[in-house]
Amino acid sequence: MTRVTYESWGQRVVFGSGTVREDVAAEVAGLGASRVLVIAAEGERALAEDICKDVPVVATFGAVRPHVPAEVAGAVRAAAREHAADLLLSVGGGSTTGTAKAAALTTGLPILAVPTTYAGSEATPVWGLTEDGHKHTGVDPKVLPRVVVYDATLMLSLPTRLSVTSGLNALAHCVDAWWAPRHNPISSALAVEGVRSLASALPRIVADGQDVAARREILFGTYLGAVAFAGAGSGLHHKVCHVLGGAYDLEHAALHSVVLPHVVGLNLAAAPEAARHLGTALDSPADPFGALLALCTSLEPPCSLGELGLPEEELDRACDLVMAQVPDTNPRRVTRDEMRELLARACRGDTPVTVPAGVPLTALHTEERP
Repeated sequence: MTRVTYESWGQRVVFGSGTVREDVAAEVAGLGASRVLVIAAEGERALAEDICKDVPVVATFGAVRPHVPAEVAGAVRAAAREHAADLLLSVGGGSTTGTAKAAALTTGLPILAVPTTYAGSEATPVWGLTEDGHKHTGVDPKVLPRVVVYDATLMLSLPTRLSVTSGLNALAHCVDAWWAPRHNPISSALAVEGVRSLASALPRIVADGQDVAARREILFGTYLGAVAFAGAGSGLHHKVCHVLGGAYDLEHAALHSVVLPHVVGLNLAAAPEAARHLGTALDSPADPFGALLALCTSLEPPCSLGELGLPEEELDRACDLVMAQVPDTNPRRVTRDEMRELLARACRGDTPVTVPAGVPLTALHTEERP
């Protein structure tokens, strides 16, 4: 093994099923908090109130919006100051966790996160804010939640479509970790196990949304993927998604489900170690890309950026925005023409293709999905 540098992040994680109220109360007490600001979108306010019945709540912030606009960040920071909060307690998906992170970034307050989707943000020190159509991201240990309380029963009411897109977002954390700027053997090993768990359990919740064991397995895969992503950094896939999501306010989880197979198809031939990892995780060493496409097809996620709201006439501008963020460490040198073609295929919902090393994406035949 060559020289490896790996940075781990300190965090307490509690996994449970049906014990979230007791677990949250115990963790709040363990943190010594007495003035808790709860952050929960209006649609999850009742759930948050029930979870926090035994917690010293001073206020609830409900103005959560996707991609954390700058004005939302300012409002949650003001609420934390106004109520002299000593703990931020988020109940919700990635946008809710991201809102708590926006407050922690400037206040230094600890976060206790209770996820209700498979976003994975709760296990990373990555923050993101959107201003003037641009999403800015960064890494800061202050925004990593001090404690995460997972409870599989909180996911039982998650609609199938959102379960699938959120689960594929978690899977994208794993895959991107194999070629991200700080990819390393430790993150890669975590990502393999994350993909294995997610690929096994996601089809089971499509068949039966009340399968608690499958929901637990997805949470486990979600956590592993997020830790892998935290250690490896943000690769090409996440750069594309962050740029498009911030510029066009596209649904975050669905965006990942559309973009992921296109980026994997572009990179995989130039990343043999990533191909080996994906083949191992999906039990398909001979055709890892085919196995990934088969998994995605079986889950029936959204397949086009167009249906998410990206206009075709915006593709040139979108391409320019993405090209400014392509990591220098990506295993394949990506030209502007290739990125424009990738976005066009994703916008139309074409069948993703695997691109041989040394062959431009623009030279490949376009196949529309059936």
